[in-house]
Parts: sequence; C-alpha cells; structure tokens
Amino acid sequence: MLWHDGKILNESEALLTVNDRGVSLGDGLFETLPAFNGKAFLKHEHIARMKASAEYFSISFDQKKIERAIDELSKANKEPSIIRVTLTRGVGERGIAFPKEPKPEIFATRNDWNNTLAFQKISLATSAVRRNATSPTSRHKTLSYLDNVMALAEAQKKQAHDALVLDQDGHVASTSMANLFAVSGRELLTPQKGALLPGIIRDFVIETARKLGLTVIEKHLHLRDLLAADLVFSTNSVRLMTMITMIDGNTLNQKSAAHHLDLENALKDRLFADTGYRI
Repeated sequence: MLWHDGKILNESEALLTVNDRGVSLGDGLFETLPAFNGKAFLKHEHIARMKASAEYFSISFDQKKIERAIDELSKANKEPSIIRVTLTRGVGERGIAFPKEPKPEIFATRNDWNNTLAFQKISLATSAVRRNATSPTSRHKTLSYLDNVMALAEAQKKQAHDALVLDQDGHVASTSMANLFAVSGRELLTPQKGALLPGIIRDFVIETARKLGLTVIEKHLHLRDLLAADLVFSTNSVRLMTMITMIDGNTLNQKSAAHHLDLENALKDRLFADTGYRI
C-alpha cells in the first residue's frame, strides 16, 4: 500500500520519474516507524528528526503533508504496520547542483508488522564497511543507504543476523540498522554522536535509563568493550530492542538481563500508553 499526492494507491501505479533526484542521486530522506491500532508510534519524534534533516540539507519540508501521509496509511486499518515516508528534492536538471526551482516529492508506503520483529536475540559480525563521522549521511536518515546494505550483506554471508559497524578510527558506531548499547554494572554505555544516526528509540532508552537510576555515558567504545560488557543490545524503531548474544562468534555475557528487562518493559508500557497495543 502506498500514499502519493494525497491518495492511497495500488503499488503498481506510477510514482516517480527517473529524473527524480531521490532515484538518480539518493538526494532525499526517509523515516520508518511502526503503527498500531491506527496510530503511528512516536510519530512526532520522527517528524521532528526528518524536519531537522530537511533543514540541514535545504530541502523544503511540508510538515502537514508528511503527517497526513503517515496518518492516512496508519489509519487504513488497525492491524500493526510499518510506515515509511520518503521526501526527495524532486526532479532536477542533469548534474548534481541543486535545482533552481526544486519541487520536493513526498510518498509513503505501508507494510505488515508482526510481534516476531520485536525484542529478538541476534548475532553480529564486524563489517569491513566503516562509518565516516565527517559525512552527513552518517548522521541523517538519507536515501544514500548503500553502506548499510553492503554491511548487512557481508554479515549475512558470515551467518550473522546483522553487522557491527565501526567508524574510520575503529570505534563502535552502530549496526547496519540500529543503535548500540552496553551495560556495565549500573552504567549504560553507548557510542557518542558523530558517526551514528541519533535514533528515536535510542533517545527513549537514554531518558528511561536515567529515570531507572542507571548512569548513562556516551563515549567512544571499542569491540573489546562490548565483549567485556554485562549485556549488549540494540534499538531501532521497527525492532524496538534487540539483545545481542554473539559478536564474531564470541558469546556475550547476559549478566544484566534485569536492566534490559526494565528498559524493555518501559518501552512496552510507552507503546501501550500511546497506541493501546500490548506486545
């Protein structure tokens, strides 16, 4: 199911021209968020992040239209779903310079979501692909996603579920699709901002951890820090929280499973409070 120009269309209907810069240059942004009972979870946080990125990249942002796309697809039926809303700079002249009269394009899609996507236990394999802290594509959710695609493909060849991605200096950055956390005693460690996307669920976990009495430390982390931690987990908006059980064939500790459970329950409670959906 897709949304374009204020209408819900069949997927077979034409959507973009080949000259759209989102297609030809990856010149655009997207947000992915789950919806339950006709309500998109943490919608305003996603829209705020997309708006900030649009301002950074000088892409005109029609917030009402973005919100309408999310709402109409979310309310198409009350079954759990995944909404992806995409904003491109639109059609432009040949070359990479900004169009003189840009006409941004907005479209959105809806796919099924089910409980098996959330709160999984997975393994990681370290990828040869590195995140570049100087690149804005590392810090914003852009359509330039090929690094993530290749990192995941590499991990899957190694029989892992996801990739551990480092930055150019060898520090832990993220997985191919999620933010990372490590628990050590009553400290919650997470990579500092730079070569990572500031995740919506990441922000929720940091805020909640402080309320639970954990000390949150954003710092440079190395692979050895993850291997020595009491617990490692990842977060993203579709899979919510995921426990990491193995990295590069090394089985990880799960000594602080109680902290993970507290954070997991807090996230489930927020989901229920916002949407009425219970996992």
